[in-house]
Amino acid sequence: MSSATKLLRTLPTEYRDRLMTLAREVSFPEDTRIFEEQGRADRFWIIRSGAVTLDLRVPGRRVAAVETLGTGDLLGWSWMFPPYEWGFGAEALSPVRAYEFDGGEARALCEEDPALGFAVVRAVAEILGHRLRAARTRLLDLYVPHGSGP
Repeated sequence: MSSATKLLRTLPTEYRDRLMTLAREVSFPEDTRIFEEQGRADRFWIIRSGAVTLDLRVPGRRVAAVETLGTGDLLGWSWMFPPYEWGFGAEALSPVRAYEFDGGEARALCEEDPALGFAVVRAVAEILGHRLRAARTRLLDLYVPHGSGP
C-alpha cells in the first residue's frame, strides 16, 4: 500500500505530532472483536503491528470479510461524521498493537485548528478513496465475467 494511504505518513510533521499527543498504545489479542457494525464509533486506531479484518454481516450468510488492514493503516473513520456509527465490524486477525485515539478529542483538536482539521480530513479522504477503488476492483473481479468489457 502506498504512503498516501497511511494517515501518519500523509500528515505534515507538525500536524502528525499534534495528533500523536492524543494517542495511547493498546493491544488486541488474535480473534478479538474490536468493534461491531452499527456500534458507537467514538475512536480510531493506527495499526502499529498485526492485521485486522473488516467485515460485514450479510443476512442468511456468514460474515463477509471486506478488507484486511495492516501496519500503518487507519482503522476506523466513522468517528469523523454523524451519526458516529461503524459501517463494518473489525476483528484482530493476529495479535495487534495500535495507537488509539479518542474521536471526540480528535474532532475538538481539528475544530480548534482548522488547518490541522483540513489536513486530517484530506488525509482520511485520500485513504477512503484508495479503499473505494480497491473495493471496486475486487467487486469487478468477483462479478464481471472474464473477457467481457468494451
